[in-house]
Amino acid sequence: MSNAPGLVSPSAPCFRGGDLAPSGVFRSGLFLAARNARRAPLRCCATTVGGGVEDHVLGAAAASSKPRLPRVVGMGSKLVGCGSAVPKLTISNDDLAQIVETSDEWISVRTGIRNRCVLTGNETLSGLAVEAAKGALQMAQVEPDDVDLVIMCTSTPDDLFGCGARVQRDLGCKNAWAFDATAACSGFVVGLVTATRFIKGGGFQNVLVIGADALSRYVDWTDRGTCILFGDAAGAVLVQACGGEEDGLLGFDFHSDGHGQKHLNAIVKDEETELISNNNGAPLFPPKRSSFSCIQMNGKEVFRFAVRCVPQSIEAALLEAGLTSSSIDWLLLHQANQRIIDAVATRLQMPSNKVISNLANYGNTSAASIPLALDGAVRSGKVQAGNTIAAAGFGAGITWGSAILRWK
Repeated sequence: MSNAPGLVSPSAPCFRGGDLAPSGVFRSGLFLAARNARRAPLRCCATTVGGGVEDHVLGAAAASSKPRLPRVVGMGSKLVGCGSAVPKLTISNDDLAQIVETSDEWISVRTGIRNRCVLTGNETLSGLAVEAAKGALQMAQVEPDDVDLVIMCTSTPDDLFGCGARVQRDLGCKNAWAFDATAACSGFVVGLVTATRFIKGGGFQNVLVIGADALSRYVDWTDRGTCILFGDAAGAVLVQACGGEEDGLLGFDFHSDGHGQKHLNAIVKDEETELISNNNGAPLFPPKRSSFSCIQMNGKEVFRFAVRCVPQSIEAALLEAGLTSSSIDWLLLHQANQRIIDAVATRLQMPSNKVISNLANYGNTSAASIPLALDGAVRSGKVQAGNTIAAAGFGAGITWGSAILRWK
């Protein structure tokens, strides 16, 4: 990828398929350790609660789970199922015009967005993730017991420490390892490629990749520059091991540049600390509890970055795949702004009828946007088996990346 002036610094690192360590490193290191850990699972004594005893012993499921088949490394990966979920409450542009100075025309002309869904009441991000994952498992005809790994791609978990394990529990994937991955709006593409590496290098068979975010929690609803953009959602895919001739990941390309963090962030607030002094005047603990700011964004800089760097990343992934843009059946970008989607499509010479967009109905759902749009396109019959998809995510960090995929 050629260097470009502006937001991206010349030293931004890049990772492609050829940069990965050989599978033997994974086999002899991380995954061997994980396998040994299953033989001696974490246990704890049952605790007394309200005069009774909890009926779940930590690690017991791992000890009683069915034996795993021998792992086969070097396998390809294919997408075999997808699912999605959105909250019940829909907020229209006209609704927003009641609380900030804006209008349906002003928003739709500048962004392409007309509606977005937001969490309310007892709804949780984990709940959306579980619903989306169930849809992917059902389409793939895979049982929860047969899932080896759950990757929860989110920047807004229900728990500070992540919610991947909670989703794994609620799905009943008792044989699966689970963890969270944070890469903002690039998160799903990062998780998807990570899943293929676990299959290729670690011998995993079925990996659930979930993209889910609830950015409405971090929106300043009095700022018309940001509150009009974001919605909440979850989307998921089931990635399954296959023979090399069926491999559905044809190429990928990733980058990050921390110099762009100032243009898109939600940082920990630098709150004034309440100081208590001793007799010598030295400050003592505790400080006040910290919290995150609302989303701050320099829209012009983010737009300039996206329309310049996203096409370059897709072209690099296409080069690795040995394909050209004319070989692509569908362009599937992170749903941030219709102007960005149109500009990238023009740069890649992709006609509008080959561009997947659901931005008008859901807004920017961060890590959920790509799997949410994919699920809609698959279930509507637009995306067919054997179709080649160029997918790209981009956002806070700044991070961006692309993957060339074959659906089933």
